Amino acid sequence: MSEALTYDSLVSDIQTYAERDDLPFTTQIPRFIMLAENRLASEAHGLGFLRIASLTLTANSPTYEKPARWRETKHLSITLSTGVKFLFSRGYQYCKMYWPDSTSTSEPKYYADYDYTHYLVVPTPNVNYSAEMAYYERPEPLSDVNQTNWTTQYAPQLLLYACLLEAQPFLKMPERIAEFQSMYDRSLQALMAEDMKRMSDASSNRGEG
Repeated sequence: MSEALTYDSLVSDIQTYAERDDLPFTTQIPRFIMLAENRLASEAHGLGFLRIASLTLTANSPTYEKPARWRETKHLSITLSTGVKFLFSRGYQYCKMYWPDSTSTSEPKYYADYDYTHYLVVPTPNVNYSAEMAYYERPEPLSDVNQTNWTTQYAPQLLLYACLLEAQPFLKMPERIAEFQSMYDRSLQALMAEDMKRMSDASSNRGEG
């Protein structure tokens, strides 16, 4: 039977690598895992973290809620009678200057981060538009009741090294940080190189409007 990483086996591996099974350390392991998952969500932009969602841009509504566990948008597009139109990503100030009156409507052209949980679309949609969003997310967090996710299945070593990196400040062993950082960096580079062969240019929607 092949080995597979789970939340429980990850907890066990962290204890083995750290050579610690005392209560003060083991009670911190869920925190190390949470911090490691956040690290991966910020640094590992690969297919395993990419999600595609359908939504509707509603007439007269300029702001839209982002998906749960959103970390970064790859593209946002709308469907027109002539085909798909990709909206251009711009800063919030640019969008507000371009379309200062949110009650005025037209065909959308740009989008921006309104805040961490919402988008701003300008011009404010004049009709309802079918839309598609591609975005990077933080995978469903691991726990006692969620034993596996994409990372445990396809990048187990990367997750383990990230957890061990997060554990080092608690362990007060700075000499091991470079060791685990090197392992983490190598695994991350291998994952990203693998995904680069499959993914289209992530900056293709950032051309001039």
